[in-house]
Amino acid sequence: MAVLIVTSQPDDWPFDVPGVEVVDAWSYLTDPSFSTRRTTRVFNLCRSYRYQSTGFYVSLLAEARGHKPIPSVTTMQDIRSPSIYRLMTDELDELINHSLATLQSTEFHLSVYFGRNMAKRYERLSLQLFNIFQAPFLRFRFAKRKGEWRLRSVKTLSGSEVPADHREFAAEAAERYFSRRSANRKSRGRTRFDLAILYDPDEKENAPSDEGALKKFVKAAKHCGIYAELITKDDYGRLLEFDGLFIRETTYVNEHTYRFARKAASEGMVVIDDPQSISRCTNKVFLAELLERHNVAIPRTIVVHRNNWQRIGEELGFPCVLKKPDSAFSSGVVKVKSGEELETRLAEFFGESDLLVAQEFLPTSFDWRIGILDNKPLFACRYYMAPGHWQVIRQEEHGNDRYGKHETIPVEMAPTKAIRLALKAANLIGDGLYGVDIKESDGRFYVIEINDNPNVDSAVEDLVLKDELYRRVMEVFLRRMEAARARFV
Repeated sequence: MAVLIVTSQPDDWPFDVPGVEVVDAWSYLTDPSFSTRRTTRVFNLCRSYRYQSTGFYVSLLAEARGHKPIPSVTTMQDIRSPSIYRLMTDELDELINHSLATLQSTEFHLSVYFGRNMAKRYERLSLQLFNIFQAPFLRFRFAKRKGEWRLRSVKTLSGSEVPADHREFAAEAAERYFSRRSANRKSRGRTRFDLAILYDPDEKENAPSDEGALKKFVKAAKHCGIYAELITKDDYGRLLEFDGLFIRETTYVNEHTYRFARKAASEGMVVIDDPQSISRCTNKVFLAELLERHNVAIPRTIVVHRNNWQRIGEELGFPCVLKKPDSAFSSGVVKVKSGEELETRLAEFFGESDLLVAQEFLPTSFDWRIGILDNKPLFACRYYMAPGHWQVIRQEEHGNDRYGKHETIPVEMAPTKAIRLALKAANLIGDGLYGVDIKESDGRFYVIEINDNPNVDSAVEDLVLKDELYRRVMEVFLRRMEAARARFV
């Protein structure tokens, strides 16, 4: 993929960086040869990104041409919007204050060149800021008020605005950035598409896919003509190098997994799981309302708030199950055995969310997990309860009895009612990859939840289909990436 630096004036790129082509903005906008290029990546270093300016139109037309510009039009608007700064995550706020803790001043400016700063102590902060505000050259202004550092403004720089004493470093940062991209392209070989697989190496046993499964996904992708690469949250700045994103990390709306999905989807990439699926599946309040509205069988359920919690004991009885809306891997889901315990748990849970979910307790020896992909059943598993526990995972334990045993069976041998119920529920969310948890009680089936990022582990969910399971997932990516590319031809 060719790298194209677009500037307002020819001398606005005062750097000698091999492997890049420099063109003025007007030529890029008006020369028909640029509109027909298919494997080009645009880096927009115009002096202004003001709405309907030349710089604005460079990124706008680059998006229309499939050139995946940096910055994108969305990023341009984010940089100009102070409200975006207030939406930064707690994790970034913590990093800002940790990085600037030793400064005695009340104001600080940080220059970031392709995600790097001249001072090594600010490199981690610079990378994270570049991941959020993706533009080649940036200057951030921080102010300290009441002992806390806060980001106050973001400014993009053209090449000519880089201070003379920074230019050698800026050129080295650019060359390093582009040479890494070139090395990555060479390692990909002759493949039609590039797929990023987002994972967290620190999740360990709570990861949606273990190391063996991740390797099988990469192998299956290659079989389909797709280069797949494992990336982490630090690779946000590289996201647009790929045609698709496959999230194999536990998803949360208020963390980086959702930002990855949202960014990828907004850029026209193929994403599993897409941001809508994440936002819908990770909130049990939403799921309770959605499933009840569409007459999907669920246990007796109450959406709980501070004015109706008394209904729990009256309508569900004890024991019952109380859930935080964003609980995952059985964490934040508790069995309540009495009114006294209920009041204690409510006080704890209401400290995090104004709405909770309470459900009747249906004791079973196992839960069904039906995997759904592209509106079709993919796998069927029985997850048995952890020994001496009422859930499939005993979160407080870390020994051999933390998990219950599992049993994977052919989809065609699973109960037809369970498969139909899982499909009905998953189709309300979208056409991604879902795991529908179902309880079977007295011959009836009930949806417990829909997981947007279900486990696919080696020697568990793949026991029946084996390598075919991974190929089916990659074939869905292939079809969708082909369709996405066709829109730009």
